[in-house]
Amino acid sequence: MMLSYTIFLPMVGFLAILFTPKEKIWTVRWLAAIFSFIPMILSFIITYDYFINSSASSAFAFVEGPFEWIAAINVQYFLGVDGISVPMVFLTGLLSFLSIIASFNIENRVKEYFAFFLLLETGMMGVFCALDFFLFYVFWEVMLVPMYFLIGVWGGPRKEYAAIKFFLYTLFGSIFMLVAILILYFSFDPHTLSIPQLIEQAPMMTRTLQMLCFVFFFIAFAIKVPVWPFHTWLPDAHVEAPTAVSVILAGVLLKMGTYGMLRVSWPMFPEPLRYFSIPIAILGLIGIIYGALVSMAQKDLKKLVAYSSVSHMGYCMLALGAYSSVTAIAGCMFQMVSHGLITGALFLLVGVLYDRAHTREIAAFGGLGVKIPVYTGIMVLFSMASLGLPGMSGFVSEFMVFVGAFGSFKLITALAVLGVVLTAGYMLRMVQRMFLGEFNMAKWGGLTEINTREILTVAPLAVLTVALGVYPSPLSNLMRATLENLVNLMAR
Repeated sequence: MMLSYTIFLPMVGFLAILFTPKEKIWTVRWLAAIFSFIPMILSFIITYDYFINSSASSAFAFVEGPFEWIAAINVQYFLGVDGISVPMVFLTGLLSFLSIIASFNIENRVKEYFAFFLLLETGMMGVFCALDFFLFYVFWEVMLVPMYFLIGVWGGPRKEYAAIKFFLYTLFGSIFMLVAILILYFSFDPHTLSIPQLIEQAPMMTRTLQMLCFVFFFIAFAIKVPVWPFHTWLPDAHVEAPTAVSVILAGVLLKMGTYGMLRVSWPMFPEPLRYFSIPIAILGLIGIIYGALVSMAQKDLKKLVAYSSVSHMGYCMLALGAYSSVTAIAGCMFQMVSHGLITGALFLLVGVLYDRAHTREIAAFGGLGVKIPVYTGIMVLFSMASLGLPGMSGFVSEFMVFVGAFGSFKLITALAVLGVVLTAGYMLRMVQRMFLGEFNMAKWGGLTEINTREILTVAPLAVLTVALGVYPSPLSNLMRATLENLVNLMAR
């Protein structure tokens, strides 16, 4: 029952907050913290137990079911985790708790904010644990509603526009996913929605149906990643969203797209994957270069970090194109975890500065290293991690992607390396403009240093970023057996 507790405890917290009077603001905050802290601890236990007992096998662990749920259409309650979902469960548990602690400064409609946040956590955890398509789709859609309100009510000046754009884009992709699920459901007798079962059966479908399902799933997952040219909802959503919601968007929601590809469409449709592998790698390359160039042009700090996500997720797509390499797929998974830690921390840090200065314009600052040295040091650490400095997790993930993809796409991979140079360019320029040079005492003399609560939200991310950069073996070993099995499925 470990997975069910991890998924549904935030839902219990959601209900507890609904029955709490809205005047009791601190009660609501601490209820949210407690009901996200327990799933975080459970996610740590799941990760540790899986690493010790199950990582040598590609079989699912902590399996619950399949239990009959809706017998008329053969829907089952079926949960399980393996080497690609365990790191995501860990990341979701950690970032959700840290985001709720970071949200303690929310003053407007506190009760509704934390209730929606816990509902969002249930949806995210469910996606990474579901092994039945009906369950997977329900959790996928459950996330839409709280995210829509979190952006639309607590966001910036253009919050309604950003929320509607996010909702419509994701809903558009979900419709394609639903059609593909229905095609799979009606293609086999007896009808089934079991993901492991359909992975075995799907290659028996006609080539046309396989192609159709692959494209439909790809559109649904590509919007979430987001792959260029489906990326335009992301900068708007990031910039308008509250700080903690940006952390979840970058750290978890973007990973659902790549996770969906690895869990569903890649092992299920190996023939269409071979056919589309080069276009997928090219889309990854475009994302890497385009995202980096647009980041370089940004004047708003949050927008710079948002577009850097488009660039960094491009590395995942390049790796996914090189599906026959275990190293490339491991690099993709590593990048998913690394990007979640680094970009989540960068958004938290942007929020810390914005709370004090009420502006995110890079040119408005200068010489901040003199006034707020602790904040500067932490920001520089994560900026270096983002540009792939050796000794940080970002370097390990990008290096694995390049090594794994080079065997399949020499020219595309060689061009993708330019992304590292461009990332260094915009990150170092941002650091130079904001933290070095002459300090404007008249304008920013009243700025205060990062406080203890804010340090506590980024410290675990800093520790993990450096730890995985120096010693990546635990994460690699956690995933190895599952990824080897996955590559074998894709080579059928």
